[in-house]
Formats: sequence, structure tokens, C-alpha cells
Amino acid sequence: MRPLRPHHRTLRLLVSLLLVASAGAFATAAAPAEGPRTAPLDRVIPAPVSAEAGGSPYRVTDRTRIRVDGPAEVHRIGDYLAGVLRPSTGYPLPVTKGGGADGIRLRLAKGPYGAEGYRLDSGRGGVTVTAAKPAGLFHGVQTLRQLLPAAVERDTVQPGPWLVPGGTVQDSPRYGWRGAMLDVSRHFFTVDQVKRYIDQLALYKINKLHLHLSDDQGWRIAIDSWPRLATYGGSTQVGGGPGGFYTKDDYREIVRHAASRYLEVVPEIDMPGHTNAALASYAELNCDGVAPPLYTGTAVGFSSLCVDKEITYDFVDDVVRELAALTPGRYLHIGGDEAHSTSHEDYVRFMERVQPIVAGYGKTVVGWHQLTGATPAPGALAQYWGLDGTAAAEKEQVAAAARNGTGLVLSPADRIYLDMKYDARTPLGLSWAGYVDARRSYDWDPGAYLPGAPASAVRGVEAPLWSETLETSAHLEYMAFPRLPGVAELGWSPVSTHDWDDYRSRLAAQGPRWEALGVDYYRAPEVPWPSA
Repeated sequence: MRPLRPHHRTLRLLVSLLLVASAGAFATAAAPAEGPRTAPLDRVIPAPVSAEAGGSPYRVTDRTRIRVDGPAEVHRIGDYLAGVLRPSTGYPLPVTKGGGADGIRLRLAKGPYGAEGYRLDSGRGGVTVTAAKPAGLFHGVQTLRQLLPAAVERDTVQPGPWLVPGGTVQDSPRYGWRGAMLDVSRHFFTVDQVKRYIDQLALYKINKLHLHLSDDQGWRIAIDSWPRLATYGGSTQVGGGPGGFYTKDDYREIVRHAASRYLEVVPEIDMPGHTNAALASYAELNCDGVAPPLYTGTAVGFSSLCVDKEITYDFVDDVVRELAALTPGRYLHIGGDEAHSTSHEDYVRFMERVQPIVAGYGKTVVGWHQLTGATPAPGALAQYWGLDGTAAAEKEQVAAAARNGTGLVLSPADRIYLDMKYDARTPLGLSWAGYVDARRSYDWDPGAYLPGAPASAVRGVEAPLWSETLETSAHLEYMAFPRLPGVAELGWSPVSTHDWDDYRSRLAAQGPRWEALGVDYYRAPEVPWPSA
């Protein structure tokens, strides 16, 4: 199979012309009034490993069936696909088990797909998505969605036609960690708002949802052994609004929905700093035994758990135990950033006590990259959020930990912090890390980003979305789109596909899809969006 690479523009032009010609010929026979065309196979985001055009397109019709071959989980993916396609097509699209190769077929089979890879074959007779694991099938379904016209995302019947270009896509991810972080502490977001964001992440094959559940401004998860954390510590937010928190059932629903979209939830309890909501809830957690008032501002670095008190570690043990029991995923994030009110010696002592607690409840530690100033536990991951201008000594500290076995998740603030303003006119967001436009968020290589860190230490990328200025789903979407798909591509696609000029044309094609989905996105001027 010969992949279509972004820098092979001549080859792409030829393939595109052939696709248009073949689609046009098909349209002449099947729908002369419409003259439908199909997009090239490699026009999706993230860019696939390889895409080979060939043969006639497949037309989804009122006779199309979704055939599932495998256990109940495959049937659920078929139901999910049908749920996407039925409103816009108006077709019944029954989901049936096995039998026949026509229609849309989802099948599990042994092959070189890995845990998340897939193969998509399309032709006049049908579309088949094959994977070794259900996650791969689900990711293949996201590619299939993008190969259909953008109107397929609408929730009312559209005219069609619904053509999938003919050919073969073979695909698997570059990195196993392709994450997005949502800060629900500065401003609280409801279960339904989080689920909406999860659905948007899934379209681009994101597989980690990092929930920032505690900070100075709010504690957002119910802990039975320390109930005031949520009822009092969760009672406000930035600006003094009502705040809120997730009951354990709420959290389970978020975890369940994420799992149905093949995202793993990574919960974060930030420690020892960013803890004013906890300190305000329980006076005994303060070194002086006096609870500070609740905090609704945006300053950082002023709070700290009391490292010398044994009750601090009872508190951490209880919180970690209850949160670990709610979280089926492998990881638990312990924060560790901006602990400016904790001395270095106390910070090291604190991390020496807390990391074994996390391991004791069967979870792997993740921390912001300041964790490397202590001794990261075996298997721990450090999430790097520095800037291009971060001091060389700090970068070397992280790189040294990586050389010693600590895995890295890269979240450089001046590249992929989604709460950074696009430019000086952006009405939302912050600018302490500079302005971050769509090109800057895309145009870097995670494998070669941090000097001195071996490429093998990089586990992937994650796009944080902090919420000091964000209060609604529309705010989240405006800041995440169009930058989030670029981060997803950095995490999924081979480095050989990386090309800004090619990517921005594929990104532009996502605009109508977001409009169909009701996503309020920023029309970045560096992207050639289709005219209305």
C-alpha cells in the first residue's frame, strides 16, 4: 500500500482528480441531478497512516444495514454509529449480527492493528471496518463519519446523497496518550456539559479525559469521609458563582460515558498547593489550625497543605482511596505544580509520602512536571507544561527524569494550553503564555520538543483547558476549536504526515461539520474556511 503524504502534493492532486472523476461517473449513473462528489480518503483529522484511493464509492441508502461481527461491545459501537447517522439520513439503518458483506460492517479480527488501530475498506458493495480491539473499531467509525458529508452530523433529515469514497485506510496511533484536560474547579461544569465535551473529543480519537477536580476555588468530587470538601469547598467558583460538585453517581456517569467513547478518565486532586478549597473546609488541615475563607480570585501559589501534620496524610489516603475506587482507569493525577508556599524540602517529603499511597490503591502517579524536582515513583508520568522560554535548568531537570525512566506527557503552555488567547482581540482566555493561534498549536513535533529528553520517553500529548474565564459550553468550544484537532493529530498521526499547509486545508473542511454539530468555533484567519 502506498500512503498519501501531505508533502506529495502532485500525487495528491492526481488522486483527488481520479476520485472526483470516479465519483462523478458514479453520480451520472445513480443520481444525475445531484452530481455528488466524495472527499479524498486522507482528508480526515487526524491524518491516517496510509490511504489508498480505488474503486467506486459506497452509497448509504435506506437499504443499508450496519452488520456487527463480534461480542456485545461491537454491537454497542454499531448502535452508536446508527445513532449518529439516523437523524440526518432518515434511514432505519438496522444493526444486525453477522451475515453478508454488504452495508457497513464492523468486525474484530487478528491483524497488525494494535490496541487502537483499524483498517477501513470502502467500495460499491459496502464499507468494512476491521480492528483487533473494540477501541480500534470505534476510531475507525470516527474516520467513517468524517468521510461522509458534514451534514451527516445534523439532527434533522438532510437531502444527501451519502457517499463514502472508495479505497482503503490503514491507521494506528503514534502515541498511546492523547489527552484533553478540563478544569471544572475554577468554574464548575455539569455532567451533561462534560459529556458533550467528551463526544467532541471522541470525534478526533482523543483517548484520555483529565479532570482537574480540585483547586483553590472549588472542590468538585464528593468524598464520604470528608463531606465538607464538596458541600462547603465546592460551594463557589471564580467570581463568586454557586459552584457545584459531582456526587459519586455523577462521577460514575462521566466515567461510563467516557468509556463508551473509549476515553479513560484521569482524575486530578492537586497537592500540596492549589488547596484553598480543602483548607477552607477543614481547619485541621492548616498548620495553624485556622481555616481560611473560601477563595474566588485567580491568583496562584498561596496555599499549601501542612506537610508536618499526620492528619494531612490521613486526608490524602482517604481521598485517594475513595477516588481510586470510583476510577477504573490506570492513572491518578496528584498535581504538584505552583506549590510556592511549600519549601522544596517539604515538597520532596510530601511527594515521598503521597506517591506510595497512590500506588497502594493500584494507581499510577501522574503529576505536573514539578514532580521531577522530587523523585518520581517508578512508572510515574510527568506532565510538562513549560514554555519555549522556560529556564534551561528546569527543562534539564525534566529531561533528566525522562532519561531515568519517567514518562512524559507534553502540554507546553505556549503551544497547546487551549485557554490561551488566539490574539489580542480574543474576548476569552488568558495570555500569560503568549498568544496561541491554530498554526502555533499544531506546528511542533512532540518527539523532538524537549532538549535532552529521549523520544522514547514521550508517552503523548495533552491539551489543557483551564477555566478562569470560561463558564459555558460555548466558551469551551470557542477556545478548543480549531486548536484541539491539531493536538489530536500530533498525538495520533505519523510525523511524516506533518505539514501545516496540508493540515489547514483539512482543518477548514471541519468548519461545516462543527456548524452541523452546533459547535461554536473560532474562525482562525490563518485557515481558509469555506464561505457561508
